[in-house]
Amino acid sequence: MLTLTHQEWDAAALRLLGDPYVFAATGPRRHEDWTHDVLAVLHREVPDPRGRVRLDMDRTNTARHELPAYPFDPPAAGEMPGLLYRLEAEAAVAALAVMSEEWQAEPAPVRTRPDREAVLAAARILLGRYGPAAQYWTNATAAASDPAPDFVAAGLQGTCSNTFLTSAYLNGLDLFHDLGLIAVSGDEVGVFWSIGAF
Repeated sequence: MLTLTHQEWDAAALRLLGDPYVFAATGPRRHEDWTHDVLAVLHREVPDPRGRVRLDMDRTNTARHELPAYPFDPPAAGEMPGLLYRLEAEAAVAALAVMSEEWQAEPAPVRTRPDREAVLAAARILLGRYGPAAQYWTNATAAASDPAPDFVAAGLQGTCSNTFLTSAYLNGLDLFHDLGLIAVSGDEVGVFWSIGAF
């Protein structure tokens, strides 16, 4: 496991995911069935156990008066496993790295960036928090038949998924694509979600 200061982890999160529409938060793992803990994170019911940065541009969105988990409409805990697929650790790194891309008109996909290795390194820093025994899950359908899809080659625009987003049209925003990554350790769950909207 990487030993990082609070500031180093926060800086990596902001450098990698600070610009696109991304939700990134970690909560405590309190249940054997970690899907309950993921729902607690999506509903913003729990704080980060280590007090680290959260990326959540919808935290104060008035749409949450109508849909508390906005922009999400997550399935019930019992339904979630049928919509998620296991990922190998390096595929999880790649999935997180491509969340630095924009869904529409990305001028520089990770696969073509001169700083590609630095982007992947930042993703490794973020996932290093969860330790070497962490398990990773995604809603990307490419992982249904392969736990190591090449997310970097596909990029966001080439990624299909089971959506966890609401279909409600609130505050003039349509939500149309998402890519999620869940990290599960013995004591934490990390939830990273890239959202396409217009």
